[in-house]
Order: sequence, then C-alpha cells, then structure tokens
Amino acid sequence: MHIDYMEEARGMAGEITEIRKKIHRCPELGNSEYKTAELIEETLQGLGIETKRVLDTAVIGTLRGGGGTGAAGGKRKTVALRADMDALPLTETTGADFASEVPGIMHACGHDVHMAAALGAAKLLSSHRDELPGDVIFLFEPDEEGNGGALRLIEEGCLEGADAVFGAHVDPAIPDGKIGVRYGKFYAAANMFDMEFRGKTSHGADREKGADALGAAAETVTRLLALPEKAAEEKCVITVGTFESGTARNIVSDYAKIRGIVRTLGAEDRARVKEQIFEEARRAAGSFGVTVDIDYMGSYSGVTNDDEMTAFAEKAASELLGEENVIRIEEPLMTTEDFGYYIEEVPGTFYHIGAGCELPLHNSSFLPTEKALLTAAAVHAAVITAFLAG
Repeated sequence: MHIDYMEEARGMAGEITEIRKKIHRCPELGNSEYKTAELIEETLQGLGIETKRVLDTAVIGTLRGGGGTGAAGGKRKTVALRADMDALPLTETTGADFASEVPGIMHACGHDVHMAAALGAAKLLSSHRDELPGDVIFLFEPDEEGNGGALRLIEEGCLEGADAVFGAHVDPAIPDGKIGVRYGKFYAAANMFDMEFRGKTSHGADREKGADALGAAAETVTRLLALPEKAAEEKCVITVGTFESGTARNIVSDYAKIRGIVRTLGAEDRARVKEQIFEEARRAAGSFGVTVDIDYMGSYSGVTNDDEMTAFAEKAASELLGEENVIRIEEPLMTTEDFGYYIEEVPGTFYHIGAGCELPLHNSSFLPTEKALLTAAAVHAAVITAFLAG
C-alpha cells in the first residue's frame, strides 16, 4: 500500500497550516486547554472520526479503517499517535502574523505543530480510510509541560487494544524536511529531591558547641555534584538549584535546606543513583553531627524506544522522504518527556522532526516552519499506514 503522503500533505498545506495558526494564536496552559480541545474535536469530527473527551481537556479520537487484514492475512491492528497540547507561560516575540493573542502565554515548545501535524495526519489517513487495514487512535494529551497527562490518559484506557504507539517532537538541531530517530534510551528519567538538615546553633567562635547544618548541606552539595562520575554507568546530571540556610555571619546555623533534580538514563542507573544520593547525604550529615530528612520525588520515567518500532519508523520515513533525510540521533538527551509511559504499556518509538528554526525550545521567538509541519503530518501518516499494513 504505497501512498505519497508528502505530496498529499503539500496539497492540503493550506488546511493543515491554518489549523496550526489557529492553535498558535490561542495557546492555553496545562489542564486549561478547553478551546484547544474544542478545535481538535471539531476537526476530527469533521473528518468522520469519533471523539471522546476525558480529563476535562484531553481528546481521544478513533479512526476506523475500512480495509481488511494486514499483510499475508495477519491480524487487524490498532495504532496510537500522541500529540501534547499545552503551552508555556512566556510572552511571544516571534513577530509572526499568527502570534499568540493571549498575553504571557505561547507555544514555545512546538506543541502547536505537534497537534496540527497529528490533525494533518488524521486528514491524510481519513482520505484513505477504506484502504486502511486497521484502526488509529489519536491521543491529544494535556499538561505535558506540568505534571504530565500520559499516566492519567493510560488510566482512562487510552491504549486499550493498541498494538503500537508513535509520537514526535520538533527539534531545532535538525533542518526542516528531515527527521531524526533514536534507538534505545532517548530521554532521561527525572527525580527531584528536597533535603532538610537540622543541627544546633552556637556562637561562631565556639563552633564545637554547635552542630553545623549549613556545613553539612554544603558538603552534601559537593558530594552530589561529584556523584555522576562515580555512581552512574551512563550519562547522569545532578543539579542543586536552591540552598537556604543561616541567619547571621557569626552564628553556626542549625538549619539548611537544599533542592535539586536528578536526570538518569534507564532504570538501573535511576535506582543506583538514588541509593547513592541518600548515602552521601547521610554521610555528610553524620560528619557534622546533624540529621537529614530527604524527600525524594519521582517524575517522568524517561523514554526508551523499542528498537523494532524505531526500525519500522525509520524505514517508513526513509521510503517517504529519502534515506538522506532520516538522521540517526547518536546521543540520548538529558531532558525528559512523559511519552515513555506509553512505551511501557505497548511497543513504540518517539522520533524528532526537523524544526527549521535553530532557536532553542522554550525561547520566546521559537517558531518551527510550515515545511516542518507538513513533514511531520506526512511522516506520521506513512508510519501508521505501514504499521497497519505490515
């Protein structure tokens, strides 16, 4: 089943681009994406795709293919495609004619492109629904930039019946018209920590009569920053972002608090580094005669792509765009993404779309190109069609 989705996307460029502009003009923060959800529902329903609203602002759309079974009479498949919905609290400076009309909020992470590309893929696929030997679930996820919507959507049953899941993110490091794939570990897992040290005050001239919480916290910071090289098998980043302690220059402080974040690759390093963080903090506290309470909080588990699904996406994209326009991303990223939760449920892969804008994500002038949008829509459609037919 060969379809030139890139050519068809160019033919629909006006419609797909207009959807992106509407979304971009009216950005909404996490869990407040009401107008965005209405636009998504209206677009999907206009294509004859059934929709369901969950979590107040999340939208699940289901396209029923009319074709028979896959290749060689294989079982009928269902595939999911995810797009995140929320914007960022940032004042836009792109100067675009479709710039944000909401003061202090903009789509600075490309989620407008993610949504419009998924809707573009829905348009492309729906025009071939009679040929599709399976079904497509479109997942529009709220609050990815905040506490994440993936786990909540999974709890709502969004992946029930799905055999695979795909998703993508725009990437300033890749030119538009190209995509990047990554095998294995891609995005880091994240954990946050708060540590409170409690000691005893004394005059600075009589330090031995006190128990220096500030000193213990400072020693802990030094130990933690050296930890990645000792404890992690792969790349690891530990950041201590805040340090609170002390009331006067000549008083030994009886209280200190530090807050930080840990980024690791894979479950093994995640567990190993956590254990070492607790050990180093307790050692430092003991050496200063103070106590330490540690609140260690979980966040996104990272993204580890399924190799088979990645190879599948790479092949489909190469056939659509040409091998020269599909890049293998060699190094994992230390940023995090909640797409990994979907892959923990069903096989899947997360790929990157060339943004055509070299400014960094979350920059107030970040603005992916129309070419990036059309490429994303076409690649999504090609990957989904190939998977269903395979």
